[in-house]
Amino acid sequence: MAIYAYVRVSSKDQNEERQLIAVRDAGVESKNIFVDKQSGKDFDRPAYKRLIKKLKPSDTLIIKSIDRLGRNYSDIIDQWRLITKDKHVTIKVLDMPILNQVESDLTGTLIADIVLQLLSYVAQTERDFIRQRQAEGIAAAKARGVHFGRRPKERPAIFPALRDNWLAGKVSSRVAAKQLNVAHSTFLRWCRA
Repeated sequence: MAIYAYVRVSSKDQNEERQLIAVRDAGVESKNIFVDKQSGKDFDRPAYKRLIKKLKPSDTLIIKSIDRLGRNYSDIIDQWRLITKDKHVTIKVLDMPILNQVESDLTGTLIADIVLQLLSYVAQTERDFIRQRQAEGIAAAKARGVHFGRRPKERPAIFPALRDNWLAGKVSSRVAAKQLNVAHSTFLRWCRA
């Protein structure tokens, strides 16, 4: 009967300390805390996969909130069932005690399942809203003339002469690219433009 915790932040620059403090305060030893710094869009996460392999019947899994598990509605439901029904592991959600399972309490399990479905739906809806707002922001920025990605490399003044020599067969494209100090593919792209 081990107690584990799962902690997730969406990106490497986000801080997981708040979640770590909460699960440690709930009695989880540091060696039993699994941390991913990755989006919750799916469950293809290294620490999560290791955790699932480690879980045994009668273990307890603690998470700070349901959205730390994931953001995809149907995937959260599937993973919840895998953990609770297939692996017979108890899940405790610190921010939502109503989801905490009570062994052999059918009403509690029913209420937890209903609330889980509702919260999973909300988590996915929020993720969809984030993507929509992001797409709208990108479209608005492009409409204002903002350019994304790396700035195109400037063509050196010697480029037209090298291109003419290449077209005339006096120099190979690889030699021309080397003289320009650019990749072969860059030289060819510049020639096609």
